[in-house]
Amino acid sequence: MGSSKRLAPYYDRQAQDSAVLAAARSGPLQSLTHRELALRETPVTVYPHAAQRRVRAWVRFGPEALRVDAKVVRSTPLAAGIEFRAGEKTFRCWVWGNAVSAED
Repeated sequence: MGSSKRLAPYYDRQAQDSAVLAAARSGPLQSLTHRELALRETPVTVYPHAAQRRVRAWVRFGPEALRVDAKVVRSTPLAAGIEFRAGEKTFRCWVWGNAVSAED
């Protein structure tokens, strides 16, 4: 019995949700600090819903790092404000720009 290519994205999503929720139990979602972002000196771009692009991003929950499917909702020249979901929970954080890559 083979696996369904049609259902592969669904199973990938379920696996990511499980990994995110397990990591969330090991510690809080980490985000860049106000000092690192320097928002008073750095311009911030806030993207309307239609302009938010899908990305893969490295995030950290406590000591555990994992790569998630996310969308960029805001950015500075050096950082990205991302949003991603796991189950019914929405997570938001700032990560360095080089922790984000275009979705494959």
